[in-house]
Amino acid sequence: QVQLEESGGGLVQPGNSLKLSCVASGRTFSDLAMGWFRQAPGKERKFVAGISRNGRQTYYTEAVKGQFTISRDDAKTTVQLQMNSLQPEDTAVYFCAAVLTQYPDSVFATQSRYNFWGQGTQVTVSS
Repeated sequence: QVQLEESGGGLVQPGNSLKLSCVASGRTFSDLAMGWFRQAPGKERKFVAGISRNGRQTYYTEAVKGQFTISRDDAKTTVQLQMNSLQPEDTAVYFCAAVLTQYPDSVFATQSRYNFWGQGTQVTVSS
């Protein structure tokens, strides 16, 4: 079993930045590919960014390319999401997710592939 705990959400003005963190426990972190998803009010949860076990591969949904950066620190068993130039449409609950995989370079963008989920952290972009 893997436990995931997100932090770093909050209220931010348009154009500003925010960095989300997710600490994982319960399994060897390097066995996990990680991802971030978000769910806007009244909408389905959607993929935002993913990173492979070895950290060498990343993948982003088109809407956040060049704006968000996902990274991982295996020593701290943490995955982070740096979010820049935030806009009101980025308002959502952001979820961290993990998937056990034998493939070190694989990145997963499909929700059903993820085995474990955090509780989510609210990000609100508003002036």
